[in-house]
Formats: sequence, C-alpha cells, structure tokens
Amino acid sequence: MKKLILTSPSSMGQVGLEPFDLLKQNDYQIINNPYGRKLTEDEVIELAKDCIGIVAGIEPLTARVMDNLPLLRCISRVGVGMDNVDLEYAKHKGIKVVNTPNGPTRAVAEFTLAMTLALLRKIPRADADLKDKQWKKQIGSLIFEKQIGIIGLGRIGQMVAELFRGIGNPVIGFDVFPNKKWANLNGVELKSFNEVIVQSDILTLHIPGNNDKTPIVGEKEIEKMKDHAYIINIARGGVVDEEALYGALVSQKLAGAAVDVFLEEPYAGPLCELENVILTPHLGSYAKEGKLKMEIDAVQNLIMELKQ
Repeated sequence: MKKLILTSPSSMGQVGLEPFDLLKQNDYQIINNPYGRKLTEDEVIELAKDCIGIVAGIEPLTARVMDNLPLLRCISRVGVGMDNVDLEYAKHKGIKVVNTPNGPTRAVAEFTLAMTLALLRKIPRADADLKDKQWKKQIGSLIFEKQIGIIGLGRIGQMVAELFRGIGNPVIGFDVFPNKKWANLNGVELKSFNEVIVQSDILTLHIPGNNDKTPIVGEKEIEKMKDHAYIINIARGGVVDEEALYGALVSQKLAGAAVDVFLEEPYAGPLCELENVILTPHLGSYAKEGKLKMEIDAVQNLIMELKQ
C-alpha cells in the first residue's frame, strides 16, 4: 500500500532537498504543492485525498478538509503557529498535530532586530531613492538608549530581548506566564501589559494572537503609547489593528512601524501607501538555515508520529 504524504508549503525544499530525502528513505511517496502559493481548502482535499500525513504550511486545515481526508493520521506543521488548523476537530478525529517550536526562533529574533534598525535608520527609503536616481540623505534615529518593550516572552521573545540587551538597550517585557529567573539573569524588567505599552520607545510583539482574531494592540493601546514611538509586528496578522496603525502613522502619533504579518495575506492594503512603515511578506523565519531546520524537524516529527 502506498504511503502518501502531502508537502504543502509552497517553498518546501527550496533551501535543500533533505526533507524530501528523509521521507523517501522511510518509504513515503511525496505529493508536493504544484501551485507555488498557499493552497485552498479544495486544493488540499484534492491533493491529500489519499494521504496519511501532511507536512503543513499555512493552508486552511479545517473540519471540512479533515472530513474529506479519510486516511489522514498526522499534520506536521512547518513553523510554530497553529491558527490554520482546527485543533479541537483534529483531536476529535484522532489526527495527531505537531509543530516545530524551536526551528524559527533565531531567524525571527534576528529579523526583528534587523527590521528595527532598518526602520530607525530609514534604510529602505534611502535604498528606494537611490535606485530612483535620487541622492537624498535620510535622517534617521539611533537605537542607543531606546527603551525596548516586548509583549510575549516565549522562545522568540526571550531571544529578541537577549539580542537587544546585547547591544546595550534597556528591555522591559510582559508575558502571561513570565519566567522570572530568566528575566533576572538577562536584565529584563518584567512589567504589566499596560506598563510595557506606555513606557516603550520601541514595542515589539511576539504573541500568538486571539482565537477570535480581535487585535491585542488596537486604537486604545496605540493611543497610550509614547508619541513618536515605533511598533514592530513579526508575530501574527491581526495582533495589531491595521486600521488603527494606519491612522497612527498618518497622524505621526507613531514615528514608524515594521510589519511582517497581516490579517489577510497576500497584503495589498492602505499601509502600502505610507513611507514610514516597512512591509515584508511574512519573511520572519525565511533564513535558509532556520527554514531548512524547520522543514527537517517537521518531517522527522511526522515520521515519528506515524510510526506509533
């Protein structure tokens, strides 16, 4: 009997073929995403109808999808976020769901630091001007002595804090279940959610978001932020209210923002019109070393679960 696996991420294997090799070495046959983009429900159903496992990206793995995949035994997510998977229904169906919590940590943390520096020094704007044959010197800001505020001190948030502390910035943070020992060892001052919002010069978010997609940082929270502060969202689309963020950037309540994740992706909304925001297409984990590790980890998790 064929042991079929759907590898659904559109960029699966682009960095290296090791994940596919692992599947083949364990006698699995691969159905790869042929579309080069996120799959729809119907496409997942068509491609995975005879599959026992899915190495999953961000495609919708809903109750309807699972009901139409009678052989499915395991969903192994390449990445951390599980928002696209109906976890309760998977449990009800006896489908194992696993992810790769360690794979993207370093990549996302470094990307957060890179986005912050690029935002403060207006590097993308200067690059665009020069490529448009304009010799125009952008005046940016130093990160020196800026108060960094981190909402969410899990694996990624902790590494972000360590990177900022490493270049000499004071860091405050909030987490629902804070690791006080880690915070003390790394010079991170734990504060309430409201205190971090109010006191930060640069606010960076590393949280999963609400199940109902309502924003955690909305108009009310942005209004409490320091005038001319910066916000970095590398977490989840919808964690920051995009409409409220747009208004704050237009009014210059906020000096700038960097956004990698959006409520609807691909994003083509009004933030694209602004110069004081850096927008990237969900690149946080897209460092070749981290991406390959996540894909290998996801395949290994799948193989281990299917052997049980």
